[in-house]
Amino acid sequence: MGDTDRQTTAPDGQGELAEWLALKDRALDVAAEGITIADARLPDQPLIFANEGFERMTGYPIAEVIGRNCRFLQGPGTDAAAVAEIRAAVSECRECIVEILNYRKDSTTFWNRLSITPVRDPSGEVTHFIGIQSDVTTRREAEDGLRRAKEALEQDLKLAARVQQALLPPPEVETGRLRIAHAFHPCDDLAGDGVGIVPLPHDLMGIYLLDVSGHGVGAALLSFTLNHLLSPTVEGALITESTGAGPSVVTPSRVAERLNRQFPMDRTRQYFTMVYGVIDPSSGRFQYVMAGHPAPVLLPRVGPPAAVTGVGLPIGMIEEAGFEDESLTLEPGDRLYFYTDGVIEALNADDEEFGPARLLEEIARWRDRPLRAGLDLVAAEVRAWCGGRLKDDVSLLAVERVG
Repeated sequence: MGDTDRQTTAPDGQGELAEWLALKDRALDVAAEGITIADARLPDQPLIFANEGFERMTGYPIAEVIGRNCRFLQGPGTDAAAVAEIRAAVSECRECIVEILNYRKDSTTFWNRLSITPVRDPSGEVTHFIGIQSDVTTRREAEDGLRRAKEALEQDLKLAARVQQALLPPPEVETGRLRIAHAFHPCDDLAGDGVGIVPLPHDLMGIYLLDVSGHGVGAALLSFTLNHLLSPTVEGALITESTGAGPSVVTPSRVAERLNRQFPMDRTRQYFTMVYGVIDPSSGRFQYVMAGHPAPVLLPRVGPPAAVTGVGLPIGMIEEAGFEDESLTLEPGDRLYFYTDGVIEALNADDEEFGPARLLEEIARWRDRPLRAGLDLVAAEVRAWCGGRLKDDVSLLAVERVG
């Protein structure tokens, strides 16, 4: 080992030792952190050293703090639990790190990240405690600001969720010879699914179920907008129009085409799937359009359930997409079930999907129950399948033509 290395760890001679100690003192003084040394052998562990960093941080001149216990930094807002942790660490002669609200000489506060380390002599007895103080006020204030913003956002989301629930149709509606029910289970506070039961001119009823891609606020906002537009009371509504003979009902395929032009994915960054149809309660005729959505399930009064016909692209995915109307007739006692893909894609603990076949089984299983009760039981089976941990919104809607 060369001479330079020896001087780095152990200076030779009184002059070099004095210079070395002076260098250490200067290093301690220019440190940004406050550094203190308390004598553990004296009553109340008074400070015997404090650096300039401590003076800059606290505003207390060094001469005023020597001989005092460091608790003079505490005040009425100091957390009692942090104080108790410091006392326990000193009593047990162990290290500790706490963040504690301290007071400067001018009574202003700062958050102090305090590290206390015991120093032992060759026999193992603790002789001193070294304290290192770091001002973490900026970080704590930023964390508090983020926490308050998060709490405010959570309150806003809960309010928005209540509004979304309030805008849903009643859980069960009876009109003429139709009974309509729905089950709505968001995976988050806000849902991207939309459910609608809309009175139309000429005693017709509009029924739809839609599913916006993605989750969260963006999907919910688009769902809100669509629920608003799919209403005959909105000026320039999509689903009705004025003619010389009075208001008329727009065909489902034209509704889909209008929505496709109004909500292109290159602007919204989202698309949505939808089943929308118009039903005549007196005849049971149901004209509908499918836009990328799972096919509804027809449960006849007698016979097994089966998916109905119809295909189409999601809304917004392709600018000039075409849509076609399909139709069927509900006979007395028939039921028609709509659902979003969150139903059949619900995963159990083994990552197995609920699947279309199991959905058909559940629909058939509860066919003798009243419409709403049976629909709620189907939804309950889906939730039980995934242990209540929904990864996507689960929405169902069912229509029954009463005999």
